[in-house]
Amino acid sequence: MTAEKRHSEAWALALEERTAQADRKVVAAAGPQLLRAMPEGLALVAVGGFGRRELFPASDVDVLLLFASHNAADAAQGAVGDFVRRVWDEGLRLSHSVQTPAACASLPDHNPELSVSLLDQRFLCGDRALYDRLATLLPRTWRAQRDRLAGHLAKLTRERHARFQQTYHHLEPNIKDGPGGLRDYNVVRWLARIRQSDEEPAPELRAAFAFLVRLRLFLHERAGRDHNLLTFEAQECAAAEWGANPAAWMREYFRHARTVARAAERALDAAEGRRSALLAGFRDWRARLSNADFSVSRDRLYFRAPLQLEASPELALAAFEFVARHGVRLSAEAEHRLTDALPRLAEWSSAPRPLWPLLRRICTLPDTPAALAAMHETGVLGALFPELNAIDCLVVRDFYHRYTVDEHSLAAVRNLVGLRAEREEPQRRFADLLAEIEDLAPLVFALLFHDVGKAQPDAPHVPGSLDAAAAAMARIQMPEHDRETVELLIRNHLAMPAMLQTRDIRDPATARELAALVGTVERLKALVLVSYADVSAVYPGAMTPWRAGELWQLYMAAYNQLTRELQTERIAPEAPFLEGFPARYLRTHSEEEIRAHLALEERSRARGAAAELCRVHGAWRMTLVARNRPGLFAAAAGTLATFGMNIRKAEAYSNRWGGVLDEFVFEDPLRTLELNPSEVNRLRLTAERAALGKVNVAGLLAKRAKPAVAPRRPRLRPSVAFDGEVSGSATLLQIVAEDRPGLLYDLASAISAAGCDIDVVLVDTEAHKAIDVFYLRMEGGKLPAEVEERLAAELRAICGVSSSPPAR
Repeated sequence: MTAEKRHSEAWALALEERTAQADRKVVAAAGPQLLRAMPEGLALVAVGGFGRRELFPASDVDVLLLFASHNAADAAQGAVGDFVRRVWDEGLRLSHSVQTPAACASLPDHNPELSVSLLDQRFLCGDRALYDRLATLLPRTWRAQRDRLAGHLAKLTRERHARFQQTYHHLEPNIKDGPGGLRDYNVVRWLARIRQSDEEPAPELRAAFAFLVRLRLFLHERAGRDHNLLTFEAQECAAAEWGANPAAWMREYFRHARTVARAAERALDAAEGRRSALLAGFRDWRARLSNADFSVSRDRLYFRAPLQLEASPELALAAFEFVARHGVRLSAEAEHRLTDALPRLAEWSSAPRPLWPLLRRICTLPDTPAALAAMHETGVLGALFPELNAIDCLVVRDFYHRYTVDEHSLAAVRNLVGLRAEREEPQRRFADLLAEIEDLAPLVFALLFHDVGKAQPDAPHVPGSLDAAAAAMARIQMPEHDRETVELLIRNHLAMPAMLQTRDIRDPATARELAALVGTVERLKALVLVSYADVSAVYPGAMTPWRAGELWQLYMAAYNQLTRELQTERIAPEAPFLEGFPARYLRTHSEEEIRAHLALEERSRARGAAAELCRVHGAWRMTLVARNRPGLFAAAAGTLATFGMNIRKAEAYSNRWGGVLDEFVFEDPLRTLELNPSEVNRLRLTAERAALGKVNVAGLLAKRAKPAVAPRRPRLRPSVAFDGEVSGSATLLQIVAEDRPGLLYDLASAISAAGCDIDVVLVDTEAHKAIDVFYLRMEGGKLPAEVEERLAAELRAICGVSSSPPAR
C-alpha cells in the first residue's frame, strides 16, 4: 500500500469516527427532554459537513431542528435551550437552526445558506415521518428551481472569493474558505448534485481534496481549534509532517488549490450561464465573434480544428490574442486541448522566432490581464517562457508581500492595465499618464519578469531577473529598442519605492539621481507606472493615497529635471550635423536611426530640405531635415494637418550650424496613405516645399473642410505656463490643451509670429490631450516678460479659453 493511500484511508477513518462520535452525543443530548417532550413533530437532521460525514476535529456540528409547525417550535423553546446547553457541555460546537419542512423547501432569498446546507443532510433521530416529508420535498424543489438554487450558491461563492481578492495565491492561505479550498471542492459537488449529474470528480480533483482534508486535520489537531489558516509557521510544521522541503511542499499545495479553483470556476460559469435570458442573448450575440480558427459558444472559446495545434503551435497564441481582444474566456475543452499541446508548444518556442509582434498585441489589448492569467493557468506562459516556471507558485516570505511571486507579477499587470478605468484622484493622475504611453507591451513584459530572480533566494533578485528576461527577449526576437526599455525597467523597478522610503524626495539631488537613471521623459513615465503597479500588487491597500501622492511628487521632480535638460545638456561634437543637439537625442534614438538621419541630412544639402516617411507601430513617422528659418516647425505641422493627419508626437532639434531635425509621429484616420501609395510621395514633397517656404500652408489649411461642430466647452481646461528658471539661455513654455486638428500648427505659428525662435520641442498627444513643451529664445536670450504676457494671451485664445494673467 502506498503512503498516499495509507494517508487517504487514515483521514477518511478519522472523519468517520469523529462524525459517529458526534452522532452519539447529539442523539443522547436530545433524548432526555427534547424528544421525550415531542415524540412526534420534531426531527433532528445533520446538515453541512456534519450531514456529509466530514466532521473535522474542531468543526461546528450543524444540526437542523425540524418542527412540523412554527407553533410547535415556539412551544419547545425551553426544551431546545436545554438541548443546546447539553450539546455544548459534551464538548461540541453546536450550530443549530429551527425550521419547518415548508420553510426549508421555499429556498428563501434572505437565507441562502440554509438552502446550501440542506444539500448535505441526513436523519439523526426523532420523527422519521416528518424527516421523510422533507426528504420528499427537497428533491422536487431542487428539480423545479435548480437555477435559483444554483444562483444562491454562485452568489455566496462569488462573495466569498471577493473576500480573498479572487485568488488562491495568498502566501498564508485559508484552506477552507479561500479560493481553491475545501469549500470550493464542495461547490463543485453541490452544483453537480443540483443538475443531477452522476459524473465522478476527476482523479486530480479527488487527489486535491485528499490533500486538503489531510491538511485541515493536521491544522485542527495542531491548533486544538477550528483553525484553517496556513500560516508560515504551520507551513514549516506541515512540510515536516509530509517529509518535504517547505518551499516545494507549498508549491504542491498551490497546485492542488489551482486544480480545485479551476474546477469551481468552470462549475460556477456553467451554473450562471443557465440563469439569465439577458445574458443568454448577449452570449448569442458574442457568438458572432467566431472566425475561421475559433468558435464562440455560451461566451466561451473553442478551437474549430484543435488538431492543428500540433502542426501550428502559433494557433495557441492566436487564441489568447482573441481572449485579450474580446474578453471571451477559454472553454474547458480548449483548456484541455492547450494542456495536451504544451510539449509541442514548448519545443516549438524554444527556438528563436519572431513572436514579439503577436505577443505585443496580447500585451496591449483591452483584456490583457485575463489573457495572461489564462496563459499562466493553462501552462502556456511557462511553455513559451520556461524562465517563468521558476516562480510558479513560489513563496518568498517577507513582511510585505501577500501573494506568491507569479501571482504578484500578474496582479501588477492587472493594476497597470486597470488604471485605464480609474476616474478618482490620486489614481486618475497615473491613468492620464498611462494614456500618454505609446506602447504598453514593454511595461507588461517587464512586470512579468521583474521578480523572476527571486527564485534564487541567496542572491539579489534583479540580476537574475535581467538574465531571464534577456534570454526570453532574444528568443522571441524583440527589437533592440524595446529590449532596452524592458531592461531599464527591471533594473530600476526598486529605485522609486526605495527613494520614497530612504530619501528626501524634495531634495534636488534625488530628482537628479532619478533623472540620470532613466535618461528620458518617456522612460520616466514608464518607470513610475511600473512602480505604481508593482507597489499596488504587494497587498490590497499598499498604494495608499498618501503613498501615491508622494510617488507623483517624485515623478514630477524628475520630470522637471529632464525637461530642463532638454535645452541645457548638449551633444559634444561627434558628427557636424549632431553637434549642439540636446543629449536627449542620443538617448531616444538607436544607432540605425541616427545613421538614417545623417543620410537624410546629406540628401538635404542639394535642395535645402529632405523628408522621409515610414510606418511605425501602426502609425506613421515623418522625419524632416532642413535649414532653420522662422515658422519652419509650424510649416511642417501644418503640412500634416492639410493632409488630415493627427499628430501624436513631435520633436524638434537644432544644431549649432542652423540645421534642424523635426520628427512627427502621426495617425492617418482615413487610411489615405495606405490606400493611395502615391500620396506618401506627395506628402513628402509637400513637406519639403513647405520647409523651403514654397507652399502657403495657411492657405491650404483654409481650404480644408471644417470639422463637425466643436464642443461648446473643452473637456480639458487648457494651461499655458512659462518658466524662465530651468535654463540659463532660454524660456520653457508648457502648454496642456484639448487636442484638435491643426492645434500644433496654430501654436507654433503664434510663437513664430511673436518673434520667438523655437530651440527645442517635445510634443506628446494622447487620449485627446496635447502636452507641448517648447524652449524659446528671442534675440539669443530668454523671452522678456511683456512678450510672455502677450504670447500667453494669444496661446490661451488658440486653446479655447479667454485671456487671463499668464502663469509664471
